[in-house]
Amino acid sequence: MGTLSSRLLGQESSSSLPTGSCECRKRKRSLECQCDTDDELENLLNTPRRKKLKSTSKYIYQTLFLNGENSDIKIWALGKEWNLHKIYLCQSGYFSSMFCGSWKESTMNEIELAIPDHNIDIEALQVAFGSLYRDDVLLKPSRVIAILAAACMLQLDGLIQQCGETMKETISVQTICSYSTAAVVYGLDSVKKKCLEWLLNNLMTHQSVDLFKELSINMMKQLICSPDLLVMQVEMDVYTALKKWMFLQLVPSWNGSLKQLLTEADAWFSKRRKELEDTGITFLETDQGCPFVPVFRHLRLQYIISDLASARIIERDALIPSEWLSSVYKQQWFTMLRAEQDNDTGPQEINKEELENSSMRCGRRLAKDGDYCWRWTGFNFGFDLLVTYTNRYIIFKRNTLNQPCSGSVSLQAQRNIAFRLRLVSFDTNGKVICSRTSGYQILSLEKDQEQVVMNLDSRLLVFPLYICCNFLYTSPEKRVESEGQMESPDV
Repeated sequence: MGTLSSRLLGQESSSSLPTGSCECRKRKRSLECQCDTDDELENLLNTPRRKKLKSTSKYIYQTLFLNGENSDIKIWALGKEWNLHKIYLCQSGYFSSMFCGSWKESTMNEIELAIPDHNIDIEALQVAFGSLYRDDVLLKPSRVIAILAAACMLQLDGLIQQCGETMKETISVQTICSYSTAAVVYGLDSVKKKCLEWLLNNLMTHQSVDLFKELSINMMKQLICSPDLLVMQVEMDVYTALKKWMFLQLVPSWNGSLKQLLTEADAWFSKRRKELEDTGITFLETDQGCPFVPVFRHLRLQYIISDLASARIIERDALIPSEWLSSVYKQQWFTMLRAEQDNDTGPQEINKEELENSSMRCGRRLAKDGDYCWRWTGFNFGFDLLVTYTNRYIIFKRNTLNQPCSGSVSLQAQRNIAFRLRLVSFDTNGKVICSRTSGYQILSLEKDQEQVVMNLDSRLLVFPLYICCNFLYTSPEKRVESEGQMESPDV
């Protein structure tokens, strides 16, 4: 009975095992379990296996393009032969019109291409022809202009677009000028716009000897006249940058560091000045200086002569014609009289054209997060503006009584200022990581009143942070529509 009872208990225990379990799992591992083998086999049969097959695109590229099998046309260019296929070449607008029209080439089996563009070489043609036989093309930034030239000649819209995207993604101080020129030559407006944006952001914030050497007169003119130029410090620094740039344009063989550049430029222009002492003319009026006149014309001289030290440097350098300066001195004198005697309280409405063409351009670089307070010195017609950065707020304050001021202070009850505030951070290639703008605004401030003008999201802040401002302190001078409206002063 004991044995039977024990046997029954064993059966009971076995039947209580969960479904899918096996009592033989308790045996030594050296003995095979049929259930385990079945499970493994089932898993093996139901587990997907991936094996990369040679794609059709790769097969076509290798067999038809690289090997030239079943070629029905030979293309000669720059001394090299390509064995190609008309059905693939017809993807090109250039060849499509050639083969489908009444041209003699439509019946020819060998065609020699004339290559009028010096940017096109054999390697660029190899990539351009090969793009007709594959789904994707890898472009090196160092080769992109040559490939773009070939793509434009052959009218390969897809490859042109890919070249443009590559250029926009790889703009840097090394590529900016060549990309900008190519964008104009080959009609890539989006690349041209991107290059201009990069230069406006980096010309003053990340100065470079190589960049100054490469920038053309036309490009520099476009940058200097723009209200979007990120000016660090004040307009005088734009003048200093132009002086260094002009020196490098005239002496392109000069090699030295950025720190040495201003000293070398000043010494070079000093020699020219001594040579011109008896002539009574300035450097920009000479044959050497004349080509640079259109660029220097766009300096906002009214914000340079408003500071005594800057005005003295301008006069000492004798680069700028005296007639230009006399006109600006006169303009500033009348502006001061209007502010004092007409009680000009500043801009009353947003005039975008006036703000873009006449506003003061200035800026600061904040190396790290913290508390900052600064003012841009100079004669600002009684408006002493203090700018504070603290706790991720930017605050404007009209200073009148609480702090000392280097210039005169207006005690009018209220003064207006038109402004635009921009904040930008860059990566190592000068590409914008994050940016923020206030847009053009008018702010009315009472004496010693302060106002928060921007509240920053800490998640978007990346240091160093560049703060750039456009300011207009006085209202535009009112134009008299006709002489009949002018009134004579009382005697």
